[in-house]
Amino acid sequence: MTEQDHNANTIDNLAQDSLGTDEVSGDPAGSLEDLRRSLETKEAECRNAHDKYLRLAAEFDNFKRISQRDQRDQIKFGNEQLLKELLVVADNLDRAIKSAKDAATDANDHGGNNALVQGVELTLKQFLAVLTRFGVSPVESVGKPFDPATQQAVGQVESATVPENAVVEEFQKGYLLHDRILRAAMVSVSKGAPAAEA
Repeated sequence: MTEQDHNANTIDNLAQDSLGTDEVSGDPAGSLEDLRRSLETKEAECRNAHDKYLRLAAEFDNFKRISQRDQRDQIKFGNEQLLKELLVVADNLDRAIKSAKDAATDANDHGGNNALVQGVELTLKQFLAVLTRFGVSPVESVGKPFDPATQQAVGQVESATVPENAVVEEFQKGYLLHDRILRAAMVSVSKGAPAAEA
């Protein structure tokens, strides 16, 4: 190895190499402006990403709230269709009781079918108790003001005893499931007192 090769990395040579090959080209003020613009661009991108994240987090919270509400409603009202079908059974038991009582009254029967009627009444009472445990409750209609949210008017009649727009007669009982209408009551509504004949 020669002396010249050995001294190739002296301080003088290093200074010349660094100035000759690694010198920054252009204006330092322009480079600073480029850096500032780049920083502003990145800050804007960061703000946009943060805003997007906040919107996404809010949407997810809304989705979670809606999903939880839907799940609660599914648990609360999931058996609605089955309960609607069972109301027909309650109606038929009630009709059987009324029919048996009417037949006993017409025939002046004071005890022949009494035990059977009492058995059907107990069955209906137990059946309605089961429905109540599942959140079903009857809508009281007769004598109350007509409410189109829970009642369906099938006719209007004149009545001297029942005030106008009040329920005179109930043809089919209405029921609520918790706070939602399960089946509207079918009723007739009073038109008020009959007009006096001239």
